Amino acid sequence: MSKKIVLTGGGTAGHVTPNIAMIPELKKSGYDIYYIGSKDGIEKKLITDLGIPYYGVSTGKLRRYFDPQNFKDPFKIAIGFAEARKYLKKIDPDIVFSKGGFVSVPIVRAAHSLGIKCVIHESDITPGLANKLCIPCASSVCCNFPETLKYLPEEKAVLTGTPIRSELTEGSSQRGKELCGFVDTKPVILVIGGSQGAGSINKIVRVTLQKLLNDFQIVHICGKDKVDNLLLNTPGYKQFEYLGAELKDIFALADIVISRAGANSICELLTLRKPNLLIPLPATASRGDQLLNAASFEAQGFSIVIHEEDLDEKSLLTTVTELYCNRHSYIEAMNKCNQMQPVLTIMKEIEKYARVTPSEE
Repeated sequence: MSKKIVLTGGGTAGHVTPNIAMIPELKKSGYDIYYIGSKDGIEKKLITDLGIPYYGVSTGKLRRYFDPQNFKDPFKIAIGFAEARKYLKKIDPDIVFSKGGFVSVPIVRAAHSLGIKCVIHESDITPGLANKLCIPCASSVCCNFPETLKYLPEEKAVLTGTPIRSELTEGSSQRGKELCGFVDTKPVILVIGGSQGAGSINKIVRVTLQKLLNDFQIVHICGKDKVDNLLLNTPGYKQFEYLGAELKDIFALADIVISRAGANSICELLTLRKPNLLIPLPATASRGDQLLNAASFEAQGFSIVIHEEDLDEKSLLTTVTELYCNRHSYIEAMNKCNQMQPVLTIMKEIEKYARVTPSEE
């Protein structure tokens, strides 16, 4: 009788890709893997493409601000809770692992109500609202930053780092160059704004594009429906809405990276030793987690940070030039980082709390 695990998490790719990074080790350890997420979120396609059984439940977004949907969403969450209980009874997993996001709340709370142990993971420095609601139901709370430990129950907190997909380290710069049609004589900037894209970053890069192209080639992952058709044939500038398997080759090609400061994204940059310019989401557009993430990486010498209110053509050009010229000092700082083994550390927590099946007793 094999072991079973339910993975959950969604809303953005950042709540799914760490789960994907766990899958090879989970399979190696003998787990049958199932996923419970939202009915139509980004996680559904990402997971079903991998051939993992997927179950969708109703979800409601958790907001700290007034919105008419706030009156409807508690009912959606209640429906999702009932649906999650039904699926969990059907699957009968030994453990649930949650990567967070509002999708995870009904699943984790349903698992707890059925006596199924849960291990959850928080990527940002301060726990998000969804994980705050899940922490009381969790046996273990894994986290990414040392600064996070003070926000978690001491008996549950475990510093693990964030799981990074191993294939990202296996890219080929030659394949990346061929994909983009680039030459060997100019360095490459990768611009990436997260799975949803980043409108303000897209805009300033395009405003500054001709000046940047004097010294660099640019790969721009701009988000769904955010490709600028007027710039499609610009030499040295290649746009993508989203990249799947090819992303590893683009990372290998890139000399420096311009990025938002989502925890998973910056941990990928650290793992890949990519000098980076971080432009975190401002507090007006988020709960401020990216500002804290960026400040931590800047303090450790891994990144340069420009706050969005300071972002203009001049600051972008100046900072990109500084980053490229001093790129080796950022790589050196990242090389000195004591890398944890996130996947294996989280696996220890999962194995610690997984139910012992009759065949294992």
